[in-house]
Amino acid sequence: MLVPDPKVVRQLLTRYATLRIAQAERQSLVASRELEDVSYTLCVMMGTSSIEDAIARADVLLAEGRPAAERTADPDGESGLSLAV
Repeated sequence: MLVPDPKVVRQLLTRYATLRIAQAERQSLVASRELEDVSYTLCVMMGTSSIEDAIARADVLLAEGRPAAERTADPDGESGLSLAV
């Protein structure tokens, strides 16, 4: 099975989150289309049919790339929850 490049996945998650925020602040047809494109791309890369599943798999992929010590204790005190949803 092919594994997506974590850097690309992280960029897509960041773009997805940015577009969701932009849409929440002010509806835009252009941002809406781009959000659909990014969502579709994430689903394809992560092998899912829903954006929620794609984000969950992306979070797992990115967590697996970090050393075990970083996965268990976040120095910033963050909860480890995905920011993309």
